[in-house]
Amino acid sequence: MQVNWKGVFPAVTTKLKDDGSLDQEAIKAGLNRLIDNGAGGVVMMGMVGENAQLTPDEKRTVLRIAVETVNGRVPVVSGLAETNTGSAIQFARDAEEIGVQGLMVFPGLTYKSDDRETVEFYRAIARSTKLGIMIYNNPRGYGVDMRPDLLEQLKGEANIVAIKEESYDTTRVTDIYNQFGDRFVVFCGVDDLVLESAALGVTGWVSGMANAVPKESVELLDLAVKGDFEKARKLYRVLTPLFHLDVHVKLVQYIKLAENITAGYSENLKAPRLKLEGEERQRIVAIIEKTMKDLKALS
Repeated sequence: MQVNWKGVFPAVTTKLKDDGSLDQEAIKAGLNRLIDNGAGGVVMMGMVGENAQLTPDEKRTVLRIAVETVNGRVPVVSGLAETNTGSAIQFARDAEEIGVQGLMVFPGLTYKSDDRETVEFYRAIARSTKLGIMIYNNPRGYGVDMRPDLLEQLKGEANIVAIKEESYDTTRVTDIYNQFGDRFVVFCGVDDLVLESAALGVTGWVSGMANAVPKESVELLDLAVKGDFEKARKLYRVLTPLFHLDVHVKLVQYIKLAENITAGYSENLKAPRLKLEGEERQRIVAIIEKTMKDLKALS
């Protein structure tokens, strides 16, 4: 199955039991809910999926559950977040064997690579697998910026096909299209910049808060891609306070809390992350509940 790199690809939360182990039944149910609400693909174990906190065995188990559950209905893309090139290559090969259709590749974790090292890291992974690769560009989070001049050095790797653009600079979208045409598919990687990105031609979105509001997220992107910006703006204005939570350092906690309120899944997290408490929790709950109330009024 080839990845059709368009539509809403939720960055799926990894459901956990109270003891921190994988809640396999909840993972399956969550995937079915996202697909039933129109997800174009699913991204397992991105940042929202707590990739860096999972053990190697847990990561591969999550992928097996996803491939079996999805069963070809939409593409399954795996986050790849490793600390060294050797481990990254091994994970890419394992993911391909398990049966995923694509990889969303983080820069090497813990060490901030320079430009030459970054290019070589992505090149080595691309040459180790036949899977389509989405580069995860999040310079705020990881200190490495995949600028167009670095993409220029990687355009010869045929299976590097997409970039999750999370530099928070929408001019980057147009710069990439101007330099490369349709060579790279640009995905919005920031929930509260999706309408702006779609106005510039983006048709794909890796979304965290789509876990909580999948139907509305799909509707929003569809409206924008069709050019119905009047309706899209109305929906976006309601969703934006919720989407702002996707760009906070505690986005995983916020998204899991939102998913708990909207769909009933557990807020359990991998330590050192902890569930929200006190005033912070009350503030986030208020944002989520107001958004749901406003969505109901809009419909």
